[in-house]
Amino acid sequence: MAERRHRRYFAKPSYRASAIHGQFARFLVVGVSNTLLSFVAYRVLLAISTPYVLAAFLGFAVGALNGYILNRRWTFAARDSMRARVLYVAVASLGAVSSSLLVLFFVRVAGVGRVWAYVAAIPPVTVGMFAANRLWTFSDRS
Repeated sequence: MAERRHRRYFAKPSYRASAIHGQFARFLVVGVSNTLLSFVAYRVLLAISTPYVLAAFLGFAVGALNGYILNRRWTFAARDSMRARVLYVAVASLGAVSSSLLVLFFVRVAGVGRVWAYVAAIPPVTVGMFAANRLWTFSDRS
């Protein structure tokens, strides 16, 4: 009996769970490249005196373009369609606005520096965007 319970708790994850974990891992790899690109863009924009909230939005947009291409082809293996493009822009725009609002919150309310505020905004926005892209943008709908 104890052996059965042991097997149940340590059983292999289902195929569906493995697929989601694999997609999330690929999404994170793409996200790292997006983040590096957006962070460099953000720093450059700050260096040329762009207001930090606008710089966060524009920096995010740079990473989003890279993300559409890599996520569509590699993470979700989805076909390119007008629907996917429009939904990706909507999700990315929501992510950009969320990033900007979180940066604003961290700077003005929490007293965090502008660069660390951007870094702190990345994790919650990343998880939200993965869910939205998986369930909405690149879902298998016609």
